[in-house]
Amino acid sequence: MASASTKVGHGLAKVLGIKLDYRNETGRSEKITRGESVFSVSSADTYVEEEPTVAEWFSGVAPSRRDMLRYFRSLFPFTHWIGRYNSQWLAGDLVAGITIGAVVVPQGMAYAQLAALPVEYGLYSSFMGVLIYWFFATSKDITIGPVAVMSTITGNIVLAAHKIRPDIEGHVVASALAVIAGAIVCFLGLIRLGWLVDLISLTAISAFMTGSALNIAVGQVPTMMGITGFSTRDATYRVVINTLRHLGNSQLDAAMGLTALFLLYSIRSGLNYLARKHPNRRKLFFFISILRTVFVILLYTLISFLVNRNHRAKTQWRFKILGTVPRGFQHAAVPKVTPSIIKLFASQLPASVIVLLIEHISIAKSFGRVNNYTIDPSQELVAIGVSNLLGPFLGAYPSTGSFSRTAIKAKAGVRTPFAGVITATVVLLAIYALPAVFFYIPSATLSAVIIHAVGDLITPPNTVYQFWRISPLEVAIFFAGVIVTVFSSIENGIYTTVTISAALLLWRVFKARGRFLGKVKIHSVIGDHVIDGQEQKFGTMGPGLTNNDPDESSRNIFLPIDHNDGSNPQIEVQTPHPGIFIYRFSEGYNYPNANHYLDYMVARIFEQTRRTNPNTYGKHGDRPWNDPGPRRGKEIQIEDDRPTLKAVILDFSSVNNVDITSVQHLIDVRNQLDRYAAPEKVQWHFACINNRWTKRALTSAGFGFPTPEGEGFQRWKPIFSVSEMGGSSSAAADAEYKENQAELKRQRTRDVEQARPRGRKPDNDDADTPESSSGPGSIERALSTSKAYGVGKTRVAVVHGLNRPFFHIDLTSALQSAIANTHDRIAASVAERGENLGKKDEVDS
Repeated sequence: MASASTKVGHGLAKVLGIKLDYRNETGRSEKITRGESVFSVSSADTYVEEEPTVAEWFSGVAPSRRDMLRYFRSLFPFTHWIGRYNSQWLAGDLVAGITIGAVVVPQGMAYAQLAALPVEYGLYSSFMGVLIYWFFATSKDITIGPVAVMSTITGNIVLAAHKIRPDIEGHVVASALAVIAGAIVCFLGLIRLGWLVDLISLTAISAFMTGSALNIAVGQVPTMMGITGFSTRDATYRVVINTLRHLGNSQLDAAMGLTALFLLYSIRSGLNYLARKHPNRRKLFFFISILRTVFVILLYTLISFLVNRNHRAKTQWRFKILGTVPRGFQHAAVPKVTPSIIKLFASQLPASVIVLLIEHISIAKSFGRVNNYTIDPSQELVAIGVSNLLGPFLGAYPSTGSFSRTAIKAKAGVRTPFAGVITATVVLLAIYALPAVFFYIPSATLSAVIIHAVGDLITPPNTVYQFWRISPLEVAIFFAGVIVTVFSSIENGIYTTVTISAALLLWRVFKARGRFLGKVKIHSVIGDHVIDGQEQKFGTMGPGLTNNDPDESSRNIFLPIDHNDGSNPQIEVQTPHPGIFIYRFSEGYNYPNANHYLDYMVARIFEQTRRTNPNTYGKHGDRPWNDPGPRRGKEIQIEDDRPTLKAVILDFSSVNNVDITSVQHLIDVRNQLDRYAAPEKVQWHFACINNRWTKRALTSAGFGFPTPEGEGFQRWKPIFSVSEMGGSSSAAADAEYKENQAELKRQRTRDVEQARPRGRKPDNDDADTPESSSGPGSIERALSTSKAYGVGKTRVAVVHGLNRPFFHIDLTSALQSAIANTHDRIAASVAERGENLGKKDEVDS
């Protein structure tokens, strides 16, 4: 096996190739054409690439003192901008902060009802979320607080825990859930695992949001209509059935709820219409539209006050209202977290953590791209975690980023995360100054506010159609998530979409298929007409343009032979060269898909080539069972116009790294193809390798160099052999031994036929010809040649290391090298056969 220490000549030759005098470990000389076509004119004339070391890897991943300082400073992003805070930023933050405060107060109270908690806990969560987040935020737009989906999950947990342990209050369970979920999320952020969120696809998030919105909206309809007598926490389809069944029991609450919902949508539609009709006043209409929730809540609170002012007793209320809301932080205390409490929600903890992650990070990323800044997902996890860790000390329950409030905040012109402090101030005033007003807020109106808020989370049909245009298979995942959420629960919908998305990803990775590429010569015309066309098919290049125009240039490109990339099927894609195959990996090349990739490649190669020596098997019984050959009495078909296998070129442009399993598969396929092409050796070329560790792995397995042409049978030692797996006495080991001995016997037979003693080298192997690239004058000859071709006036350098001659910078260089080496090997073989025939005559005489 060749290694990195192989001696390589340092000369350069023509632009089409570099001739190297390559010596393998046995000392045998072989001339190699490098095939590089890209040079640098400003560096040394030779370059030997060094392999990366384990120490180098550790030094690259081990944090330095500067990295540690940067890490600790990254935990507090506000230190990067707080020193530059100015009055213009403050003006924008004041407007946005007050606006969000006016929105979050009614929404927080409404979402607390979803969490099966008194409304004041929604205010506590709203206050702590916006107050803490800005210290750790990398997004200026995000607003942390109660959200519909997380509140619903919390409510389900609280109600389920109450059935098991009625002695434990609901807010105790909710606070414990916030502490545990926040600790998990914070830990993930501290160890910088924010990239885990990227494993959840947009389809899964859309399905989760749509199904959850339907679940929440349907669950709020009975409260809005004043219908009772069944659980609104059942599966969505059950709630729909029960609502229709009890529709005749609607109360006066329906008037407060339906009219409020109609008014919310009417105000938004009317103001959007006015904004389109009067673009110069769009900002004014936007702020009026944002405050529609506050307006509706105040309006219906006034109506409720007028109706119920003389009916303070609960039994005398004309419709359901909130009632007494305590002033200030009456429930501030150290959260109670015990094993018995954790056990109550342990099964729901994964869903809770997933909701905290995906809703916040997806919103932050979206608004970061829209507003031209980049968030740090890991730091955002820290912000969520700390908010949920500290919030329960004042009575908060789990909270995360809100889509609707974030969108409002961005449109309101927020400038920095400090706007959260302004919002916290507004919420604090509401907690201490407005509890008396909250007494008369109708519950039906709050349900209308919730339905109106979650309606924006439903994925519209035109977006689903765009999903279908992009990836029809993922639309099935979307509907699966929505259906499971409707007919089961939000938690099961989350698990379904995440699991199916992960399964689809694994399926695409495992079943990835490469493509065989062919060569096409195209012409690029620079001028009034820019045309890329194939010379054979499109001879007319444009008015006044011929193949002799100075503005026209031609080049070779490589397209899939079967045109499955959508390229023009009218273009005839030529095979690169008889017996040479170019194979491109469509995905990464690792252990899940290595076998599928190479099985397809080998099958196509066997289909389009013939065995080099059809008489490889002397007797019929020597043939393997899977290649039995012709029937008895029939001779092997010698007349076969298919070419023999010469070389394989692998395009690694989409491969970032390899592993032991994938390299093992390459070694196995090399052994297989070497036996197929015997007595010739298949040369393996690699193009576009973009990772030094990938080069090291391939080099360690014997790739990157020419296959040695030893007299004895050269079997490439696998990373683990069959005998090592089954033991030296196993049947597999015995079969491997017999196969090796048979091949060795065939090699010896050829030596006898060629009248050459085993172990003797041809005389011309060690002779240095004038074409050899090594020697004191090779550099000067290369430089003079390169000047003649106009490459440069001073010094020329190859881009890739000469110690790995079969690693190429692009496919063109790899193909040039493969073709040149194939021709050289054929010429050398013809010369060797002629010499051996002469020696045989001497022996016979």
